[in-house]
Amino acid sequence: MKYSKTKTSLYRRAYVVWLISTGINTVPSIIEVTGMPRRTVQDTLTAIAEISVVLENDGGTFKVVDWGLINKTWVQINLQHIVDVLSS
Repeated sequence: MKYSKTKTSLYRRAYVVWLISTGINTVPSIIEVTGMPRRTVQDTLTAIAEISVVLENDGGTFKVVDWGLINKTWVQINLQHIVDVLSS
């Protein structure tokens, strides 16, 4: 199934925020876990603020300060679906 750019963009942001909250919180570690290109990870981190999520960057180590529009429980429950959408 082909998903819209809007959906995949939102899912990518939610997934990265979830990863950061679980301790996968540097660009290299996100790349390693997701297989995303460095530029995609960097662009995603920059775009996360657009959905009211607040990240703290401490020398390249990120921390979620505020989940903004993202529902952490929904992401956790739907994690496999999110990964499947991003892998398609």
